[in-house]
Amino acid sequence: MQKVLIITYYWPPAGGPGVQRWLKFVKYLPEFGFEPWVYIPQNPHYPLEDESLLKEVPERVKILKRPITEPYRWASVFSKKQTKTISSGIIQEEKRQSLLEKMLLWVRGNLFIPDARKNWVKPSVRYLSQILSKENITTVITSGPPHSLHLIGMGLKKRHPDLQWITDFRDPWTSIGYHKKLRLTASSQRKHKRLESDVLNGADKIVVTSNTTKEEFEQLTQKPIKVITNGYESGDVAMGLDQKFTVSHIGSLLTDRNPELLWQVLSTLVKEHADFAEHLKIQLGGTVSEQVLQSVRQYGLEAHIEILGYVPHGQVQKLQQAAQVLLLLEIDSVETRGIIPGKLFEYLKAKRPILAMGPEQWEGGQIVEMTKSGRYVTSNGAQSLKEVLLKWFRAYQEGSLTINPTGIEHYHRRALTEQLANFIIWESS
Repeated sequence: MQKVLIITYYWPPAGGPGVQRWLKFVKYLPEFGFEPWVYIPQNPHYPLEDESLLKEVPERVKILKRPITEPYRWASVFSKKQTKTISSGIIQEEKRQSLLEKMLLWVRGNLFIPDARKNWVKPSVRYLSQILSKENITTVITSGPPHSLHLIGMGLKKRHPDLQWITDFRDPWTSIGYHKKLRLTASSQRKHKRLESDVLNGADKIVVTSNTTKEEFEQLTQKPIKVITNGYESGDVAMGLDQKFTVSHIGSLLTDRNPELLWQVLSTLVKEHADFAEHLKIQLGGTVSEQVLQSVRQYGLEAHIEILGYVPHGQVQKLQQAAQVLLLLEIDSVETRGIIPGKLFEYLKAKRPILAMGPEQWEGGQIVEMTKSGRYVTSNGAQSLKEVLLKWFRAYQEGSLTINPTGIEHYHRRALTEQLANFIIWESS
């Protein structure tokens, strides 16, 4: 088998969506002739942990570890709560930020470029350079964010010019929404742009998770770019449907994703239909921002909400299959059109109606429509949203709320890994 070195920050016991992508690629790569070696930090600072994912790590995979210096640890001395929320990606509106939070954001954005794991780059390059030579590894894949891991790949490429270096962008770099909230100086913005360009033009091949990101990067580099989305795994989880009309969102619900239109419409339906009010349950699992909870209370929905907190991945799938309706939410902005939440693909597997709410021309919503897995509405779709929720509620009452999705097999983790394997060996003409 051909050895391939994967450099990733998120790995079990890390929780959240970032860990799933390469955990599953590593599982299936041997079926396509590749022996994965995985390089991870020895002492990471994960804002979320899920010990159950350790059981999913393939027994034969070679794991390499080196210590990492995590500035979030010393930042927590000032405020453990605010440090955790920032490292989790929860950044409040500027007018709600405390002076300490503004200070932490400025430090994060301007002193740690491209991110807080920058000090892991040089020692990793020294260590891995020896591994590449000793083990005759000719392909390295770096996965970001954190995008500092791409700088490890760039450093290895400089030392080993014949190395094939592939970058995997789970999210964009300078165009992602939270980038603007880091209180960057003009000099820091230029440095981010320069590093992004260096990585995109220094890599041999680039993998992205959406067509939007591909089109964006094609303006910055001539290197080959392949879209490989996230996906799902097969395997049935026997669960009966919830007895309530459960509208469920399992995953982080950050401030900017707050679906005020949904709360408004649900509030109207509760007031207009007594039976709807009797059966409605809004289920939120994962990190939920205080602003979201305030909106729920503002619209009089507090009696209908169930807050689950962080949910282990195995339990997530059970909740998804039990829900009557699954919520897929994205920030309503041009920058998020290419953001496809990883939970979408597990939603597809659950085969429950998906209510997708996001910006115009959103790829996540388009996949929902294309696979006939539910409905996609935008911020100006209040009437459509009300109609579909009432339609689904009446079907729920009759015991006939079902969907028949098509084409979802293309998003199975094995099929996606085959695409990755073919891209590794692909040579441009």
